[in-house]
Formats: sequence, C-alpha cells, structure tokens
Amino acid sequence: MARIESVGVVGAGQMGNGIAHVSALSGYNVVLNDISQDALDAARETIGRNLDRQLARDLISKAEMDKAMDRIVYTTDIGGFEDVDLAIEAATERRELKESIFRNICEIVPEKTLLATNTSSISVTRLASVTDRPGRFIGMHFMNPVPLMKLVEIIRGLATDQETYEVALEFAHSLGKTTTNAEDYPAFIVNRILVPMINEAVYALYEGVGTVESIDTAMRLGANHPMGPLTLADFIGLDTCLSIMQVLHDGLADTKYRPCPLLVKYVEAGWIGRKAGRGFYDYSGEAPVPTR
Repeated sequence: MARIESVGVVGAGQMGNGIAHVSALSGYNVVLNDISQDALDAARETIGRNLDRQLARDLISKAEMDKAMDRIVYTTDIGGFEDVDLAIEAATERRELKESIFRNICEIVPEKTLLATNTSSISVTRLASVTDRPGRFIGMHFMNPVPLMKLVEIIRGLATDQETYEVALEFAHSLGKTTTNAEDYPAFIVNRILVPMINEAVYALYEGVGTVESIDTAMRLGANHPMGPLTLADFIGLDTCLSIMQVLHDGLADTKYRPCPLLVKYVEAGWIGRKAGRGFYDYSGEAPVPTR
C-alpha cells in the first residue's frame, strides 16, 4: 500500500492552513501552495498562533511546535508539488476553480501521487473525471477549524480504487481524526443536514419569525447547540453556505433546498461573515453586533 510521507495542500485559507497545521504536527512534510503571497503570509501567522495556543494548553511541547513549523514550506509555485505523495485541494467552493487546480496538479505530480479534494459539497466523481487518475482520487472533507474538529468525511468517487480509500483512512487516522464514510451525493452527510438548517434559520429571520439574537439564543438554549445557526453561518462564511445550498438545489432538484433570498442578498453585498468583518453580525467592535 502507498506510504504517505509528504503532503501538498492547495489553498492557504481557513481549511488549507488547518490541514497543513495538523499534517505537519503529525510528522508529515508539507508544501502549502496559494496564488497569493499575502495569503501564505497570513497562513504562516495563523498556524503559528494556533500552535502557540496548543502549547499554552499543554497539548504539545515547544519541540513539537518548532518541528511542525519547520516542516511546512510556503510557496506560490505549484512546482513544489513535484514529489509529494498526497496532494489535497482546499480552494474556494467553486467547481470550475477546483477542476482547473487539479488539471494543473496533474501536470506536476508523479504517477505515485494520490489526489484528494476537501470539497464540502461538489461531486467527487465529477472532479476526479478531469484528472489523469480517477482511481487514485478521493474526497477528504475536513471540518472547520481543522486543528480542533475531530471528523473527516471520506467520500469515494465512482472510480476510486480500494487502495486509495485505505490510504486516505490511514492518513486521516494518523492525524488523530475520526472518519465517517459518505456516499458521493450533493453535500455528503454533514452539510446535507447542517446547511439547510442554517438556511431555514435565515428564512426565519427573513420572514420576521425572530431577530438574529432571538434565533441564535433559541437554538443555543432550546436545542443545546454550542452556537446559534446565524453565528455559525458567519463562521463558515455566507458565500460557502450559499454555494452548498446551490449545489443541493441543483443536484437534488428539490425546492426545499432553495437558498433564502436574504442569504443571497447578504452575499451580493459582500457581507459574508467573520472573514469579511460583517455578516449577520458586525465584527468591527469589541463584541459582535447583529446587523438585522
């Protein structure tokens, strides 16, 4: 069975830097790639800050932290993937972008390299079809934030071979993650259930059933959720939530997955959550303030 020693990650955003973090901490050499040097610089700072938090909580030692930082190479050159054993795509949730990335990766990586996508909703079979190795392609959907969340959804495409599946399981387990198998249907398991709930919360806001605060409070205290659905939407990113709802609506052709018009409006305004400083809450002050 293929042995994973080095990992390439495309995309230095929330998911990509988290995957790089846990991979390096688990002993893998990591190449973190992004088209933006600013994104790579921000990723380096985020990874260092998150490792510092783990150190402060005595979850890791100073030596482990230093080794993890040293194992990560940050580069805008996809040529750095020329000898990785596993290449993971963690780019924005847009099918055309992901397909373009995989086409570029296939021109660089050797035949031995396994390909994985961190997509949260897009067909793994469809993404695999644009590569030169659909049998060695798999979905590995990490949860956000990656260093804290224990789950990885493993999604086999129609052509994924058994060895690729077993290597993906072994890799995820080596990161200290728990895996669950999901079939290759729109949004898989977690987001098939979670994001429509968020969308329904936005409908409740849109229809005046409750305010931002009352909806979040109701679900925190009434359903024992760790955070309200609108707070969670801001954390995930409203653009990502909308993309997932569109994939569900298009892929399953069921009106119950119709994205709420208010969600669409917020994304069109650029109010896409924490990463933009504003979503259902405004994050410009000391404490988040509801925007509606």
